[in-house]
Amino acid sequence: MAIQAHFNTFNKKIYLTNQSKGYKEAKAKDEGILSAIKEAFREAGYPVIDTFFQGSFAVYTAINSLDDDFDIDRALVIDASQAPEDPVAPKKVVKKVLEDRNFKESKIKKPCITADYQSLNLHIDYTVYRLDTCPWLGDSYELAVGKEGSDNNNKEWSPSDPKGLIGWIDDADRYGNKPLEKRKQFRRLVRYMKRWRDENFSPEVKKKLFSIGLTVMIKEVYSPGYFSEELEDDLMVLKKVVDDILNAGYLEKDFWTDNYRLSVRLPKKPERDIFQHKVDGGSSPGSDYNLGNQFRNKLLRLQDKLQKALEEESEVKQCTLLNSVFGDDFPIPEEKASNAAKVAAVSTAYLPVAGASGTSQGA
Repeated sequence: MAIQAHFNTFNKKIYLTNQSKGYKEAKAKDEGILSAIKEAFREAGYPVIDTFFQGSFAVYTAINSLDDDFDIDRALVIDASQAPEDPVAPKKVVKKVLEDRNFKESKIKKPCITADYQSLNLHIDYTVYRLDTCPWLGDSYELAVGKEGSDNNNKEWSPSDPKGLIGWIDDADRYGNKPLEKRKQFRRLVRYMKRWRDENFSPEVKKKLFSIGLTVMIKEVYSPGYFSEELEDDLMVLKKVVDDILNAGYLEKDFWTDNYRLSVRLPKKPERDIFQHKVDGGSSPGSDYNLGNQFRNKLLRLQDKLQKALEEESEVKQCTLLNSVFGDDFPIPEEKASNAAKVAAVSTAYLPVAGASGTSQGA
């Protein structure tokens, strides 16, 4: 299928690996910071016994950001028998190391420590876990939860399963025939949807549409068939994934309103709602209305564009449709699309009728 070649090109353009341009410098900074954190933890009396990447790098779904930023999400693990009672204490140690190494706006958030490097487009998140190893029950992780200044009611070592989550996302056992190829397709689908998010949502909204939420939804609905032909048809499979997300109950309409909330639960401890909305010091189920409405409307628009692309016979028109939702990294065949007026005419023919982007009812 000719369109698959363009999906393959798109995937190569957006896929961020440890060999990607610019990442090596970010990785060198990460290694230097990690060395300093290990030394600081050792001096504090609770040495780091394990460290690993979390997030998209851990499951091979990282993408190049539109603004050339690099995000690193790293876990730090200390032995439960040596961990301080106060879960915020080791987070303060991390913050001090980051501030000493030219990170700006270093902040202790409830689940992590976050900061941006001043002279490099590098954003870094560190989470701290304590690990209790039991011969007959296995490893038990607890996440350091709490902010600077939190009282005892708002900080804790909270049960968590970071490696279990990574394993669940990365698992291919249920895929049947050609499981590793299907896992590669799953990863491509996640990358496509993350770039779709980055291209179609305002910065204020897209930062709330967490990558882990998209990844969990896609993992839960992706159900490849037995026949290998589907592995060569990302367009068809992506359309099915979008259909299934819309029908899976992640989006729920509130009673007596036309507003939607987005709700997705982590499949592993603490099994919380990824998009749970905070209001007046408390929480309500699912996202806020703005995120829920926009996600639904823009997903419906994506569904429509994918369906039109499936029905379209012209390769240029297919690519133009897909370029309109995935951005300029989705290629339009140059030799057939040199006339900008023709391409603009094709795109105009498929303009959506939904509301304006950036509003709670936007497409």
